[in-house]
Amino acid sequence: MDLGAGGAGPGPGQAALGWGGLEVLQHTVGSVLSSYGWYILLAAVAIYLLVQKVSQSLAAGPSGRAGAADAVMEPDVVVRRQEALAAARLRMQEELNAQAERYKEKQRQLEEEKRRQKIAMWESMQEGKSYKGNLKLNQHKVESGASTSSAVPKSKPNKKPLRGGGYNPLSGEGGGTCSWRPGRRGPSAGG
Repeated sequence: MDLGAGGAGPGPGQAALGWGGLEVLQHTVGSVLSSYGWYILLAAVAIYLLVQKVSQSLAAGPSGRAGAADAVMEPDVVVRRQEALAAARLRMQEELNAQAERYKEKQRQLEEEKRRQKIAMWESMQEGKSYKGNLKLNQHKVESGASTSSAVPKSKPNKKPLRGGGYNPLSGEGGGTCSWRPGRRGPSAGG
């Protein structure tokens, strides 16, 4: 008699336990989402993108392999391509070598010119002359010797000075309208 009532049938205690378990589950899921929600969202997006990439690579895989097989089947195309690459590399190397030779020649000429200038400077110092003036004369000679024209260098016209010979900026005379004079010394200066 009491056997049937207390045994197999669902009672009010079991229903309360089901609703309580659901509340606990809801509370747990809510706290996990509030704490780690952004991380879960980012992980889901990353997994989605990874799946898309893998599916695209699997779909394109057989066609890419077929293209590689076509290249193996046509060795004359491969040989022509390699020959063209080798010719282009050779042409570029020749250009580079020509540029290097031009650069070396320029450097040799510059070194030779510097050596000549040093020798000229040393000789002028031995003679007791100003080496800078002599250096300028030597450079002028080199330039005139290098030019093929037989034109006579122009002499600069004599320029008159901007101010008269008696001008002295420290004297206070002969200047324009500016005449500054220091103030008076004395007790009335303030204080």
